[in-house]
Amino acid sequence: MADESGSVSVSESGDEGSRVGRGKRRAKKKQRPFWQELPILIVIAAVIAALMVTFVGRPYVIPSESMETTLHGCAGCTGDRIYVEKLSYYWGEPEPGDVVVFVGPPSWNTLYKSNRSKNPAIRGVQNFFSFFGLVPPDENDLVKRVVAVGGQTVQCCDAQGRVLVDGKPLDEPYARYLYPYVPGQPYGPSGGREFKPVKVPEGHLWVMGDNRNQSADSRAHVTDELQGTVPVDNVRGKAVFKIWPPARIGPVRTQNPQTN
Repeated sequence: MADESGSVSVSESGDEGSRVGRGKRRAKKKQRPFWQELPILIVIAAVIAALMVTFVGRPYVIPSESMETTLHGCAGCTGDRIYVEKLSYYWGEPEPGDVVVFVGPPSWNTLYKSNRSKNPAIRGVQNFFSFFGLVPPDENDLVKRVVAVGGQTVQCCDAQGRVLVDGKPLDEPYARYLYPYVPGQPYGPSGGREFKPVKVPEGHLWVMGDNRNQSADSRAHVTDELQGTVPVDNVRGKAVFKIWPPARIGPVRTQNPQTN
């Protein structure tokens, strides 16, 4: 208590100091050592990684030369690691010019071999880490460029060897042809380009590799039940960035070939 002169009694001052001291001791007790906090931080990071992989996007490496030179993957090249985002297709569907990663329909998977170990324990570990984006998913993931979408008719070729969509030639500066166009020569390993008109069903895509003579894309599967098209539901996301190797870090560009 304060007396009439305004001074504070010793007992009250002592009580106040005691409370401050107890507060400091409690604060010290609440601070955990880092080794105790580390497991909590790891769990939080794992949950964030799982959410990112499930809903936002994930990295992929698809060793194929079908997208040269947009993406490297041929023999003797360093396979590009790409980041594939999912957000764009929550509010829309793939558009012409998009480079997409998708799961191959049944006829595309005849040569696919699982990347999982035959050992059940190791396979379980691989599946677990795949959930966090640290191991590739066990599926035949492919990367191609969207050329036509549902309702459009695609065919090849015009007099200049260009692909046509709804009768109009495409402007495809990214396309790489190793052989000159020979009228009447059908698509195949000999370098031919021509294929008959295919009307893409709604909810499907016609996809082609940028490296046209080295790509087993929609053209190679026109005799299957989908006429070579890929269901939109099979699309895993849109390739937007090359994240490895360092010398090739940069965006994966989208260019609509139908706007010429």
